Amino acid sequence: MQKFLNLFKSGPVAPQKTQALNSAEVAAFYNNTTDKFLEVYGEIIQAFRTNNVYDYLDYTIQNAELKDGQKILDAGCGVGGPAYYFASKLNVQVEGITISDVQFEKANAAKTTKTLLGTANFTKGDYHDMDKIYGTEVFDRVVFLESFGHSGNKPLLIEKAFKVLKPGGVLYIKDLFKREHPNPEDGVLIDKIVAEIDRAYCYHVADLHEVLATMRRLNFIILFVKTPEVKVGEFEHLTISNNFQELFDIAKIISWEDYIFPVDFYEIKVMKPPFDLSKQKHLYFLNRPEVVEGN
Repeated sequence: MQKFLNLFKSGPVAPQKTQALNSAEVAAFYNNTTDKFLEVYGEIIQAFRTNNVYDYLDYTIQNAELKDGQKILDAGCGVGGPAYYFASKLNVQVEGITISDVQFEKANAAKTTKTLLGTANFTKGDYHDMDKIYGTEVFDRVVFLESFGHSGNKPLLIEKAFKVLKPGGVLYIKDLFKREHPNPEDGVLIDKIVAEIDRAYCYHVADLHEVLATMRRLNFIILFVKTPEVKVGEFEHLTISNNFQELFDIAKIISWEDYIFPVDFYEIKVMKPPFDLSKQKHLYFLNRPEVVEGN
């Protein structure tokens, strides 16, 4: 625990650079740790959650506008918990992709225990190859539910999501993003703690500026960027995450005194333009498919 306490000491602590991630490292991480994740989180491996995590999945259904008849990609699907839940509540076709052999096997093994209105299928693969695996313009929704940060090349990943989405399709990301430095001293500590998170969880906490710049370059229509709207009394307050940190014997928050929270949780929702930008560059804010179709 002393290692973690050192994170909160004031003074000139040099931030450590995070090594670029590769997919093999992420696969090995989850092959080795999935059972520990399941022990603490259950099949919904997300840190930002409500006390009843299915309430948060209902919130996700609402905010990502998941609806009957859609084809949805759960990119970085874990053991399939959210994918199965969406397919149990809606008549949707959910495709889940995970880089982990262990997670792929567990996701498929759970199918016999589920009662579904729609379907949930799983692929073992690298979500950076989603266009090669599934084809282009095939999904109504692409969702990253705290899986986006495992990418070491987020601009490429966003480009691939753009390719697999149908015109008018929505990309929805819920994840953590590095906080801005309020001052140099706090900035050093934020960098230090984020580097610890990255090393511990085979992560690369996203930079909001890079993400939004990529989305704008691709001409995604930005619908919202916001902190998840969860009532205080329903919020789980990250105690499960702290239990998980204790299980790993890493990064457990022992005292809130002088603690600087290093990340922001955001949900980002953007739309692929429902028109051909190469032919209709004059169109800008027709941001809903029903507007284009005249419904």
